[in-house]
Amino acid sequence: MSSHKSATTTATKKSNLPPINLIFKYLQEQSLVTIWLYEQTQSRIQGKIRGFDEFMNIVIEDAVELHTQSGKKDELGMILLKGDNITLISSLDI
Repeated sequence: MSSHKSATTTATKKSNLPPINLIFKYLQEQSLVTIWLYEQTQSRIQGKIRGFDEFMNIVIEDAVELHTQSGKKDELGMILLKGDNITLISSLDI
């Protein structure tokens, strides 16, 4: 029984990817990402991650603010998003 438990634990560890590693992957691959903002469901930020720190403050280049209801887009250029304002980051590249 302990060998089964050990195998399950090992498989679980392999499937876990720390958030910082995923952000680093997006940075390395220059993936286009969408960022959901905390308590701002009416807009999203899209762009490429240029850099980040241990607090998940993220520099986004070619940032665009997308308004979800109207479809309006505002060009922002290069911005710094404070980690506390980020709810979700997803890649648009498949």
